[in-house]
Amino acid sequence: MKNITFLLLIICLQSCHYGRMIRYYKADIDDHKIFPYTEVNIGENTFYFEDGSNTNAAKILDTLVFSANGNRFVMDKILDDYSETTAFLVIKNDAIVFEKYYEGYKRDSISNIFSVSKSVTSLLVGIAIEEGKLESIHDPITKYIPELNEADPLFKKLTLEHLLDMRSGLAFSETYSSPFDEVSRLYYGKQQLKQISNMEFNYEPGTHHEYQSVCTTLLGIAIERVTGMRLGKYLEAKLWIPLEMENPATWSYDDEKNKNTKAFCCLNTTAIDLAKIARLMIHKGEYNGKQIVSKQWVEKLTTPNKENDCYQYQWYSKDCAEDFYALGILGQQVYISPSEDLIIVRLGKSWTSNNVFISRIKEVLQE
Repeated sequence: MKNITFLLLIICLQSCHYGRMIRYYKADIDDHKIFPYTEVNIGENTFYFEDGSNTNAAKILDTLVFSANGNRFVMDKILDDYSETTAFLVIKNDAIVFEKYYEGYKRDSISNIFSVSKSVTSLLVGIAIEEGKLESIHDPITKYIPELNEADPLFKKLTLEHLLDMRSGLAFSETYSSPFDEVSRLYYGKQQLKQISNMEFNYEPGTHHEYQSVCTTLLGIAIERVTGMRLGKYLEAKLWIPLEMENPATWSYDDEKNKNTKAFCCLNTTAIDLAKIARLMIHKGEYNGKQIVSKQWVEKLTTPNKENDCYQYQWYSKDCAEDFYALGILGQQVYISPSEDLIIVRLGKSWTSNNVFISRIKEVLQE
């Protein structure tokens, strides 16, 4: 009997989401090594930002000082010793003025960007709508995932726009605090769609804003249904190759049978290539004279929605003003200031508030 119990425990640790959460303890930026994934390949051409290492901006950032533990250190030292940062990148006027890597990571090291993946998924939604594959943001999700017609009746009222703005109304916990909450099940578990089909609603769709990863999961599955492609391959075709990315990426999915991409969390990429997405946003979706994402879509997701906590279409507005950003659970951040032509990308192993760095960098680099 003891042997059978031990065997069942081993099977659970290897296969069920409870076991995986116990085994790996918490979400980690290298989790791309434990989940199945889709490869996102690069094309023949590569775009490189200009070298701004000799500019006045670079000299300013090299000597920029912050406080930590009662002492004052240059920014490089703070990032290296006190923040578990793995990559920190500042681009001003299309030139790299600060680029540092830490904790053994390099320019080509991919890592899980967590919820920054949501903001990338939003761009793919916009492209799919522009192509007519997704017909309207006002369509119910059941139009694209008909299995949900057999679930809670409120799924029939849940639209793509509700999902984009995190107004699903679903009963969904975003805590990552135990193996029993919904986001942990999505992250570590299999059969995402089956999990979602069993969920109930706390609110009528569209009536309540609450940040929930399940919203992006459904958007990702909808894109996969209408394109007939895994989300990673759609990303490859519509953004990675057109933007002339520097490094291949991967995008994790739930299991080998269903292969539904974890759109909410698990794009694994580099800081330098995230900066190219930021550059696309500054240029209103245009790259090399070609409209990659429609201008109207980019304006929609960068125009502050004060009725939705300044969160719109999977992007945040800074203080409900012009600057906007994408944010991940461990402090992954892509910060964009269009008026300053400024991009700041931070990747790391643990949560840290980047606001002090961002506000100070903006202040010293203002023209």
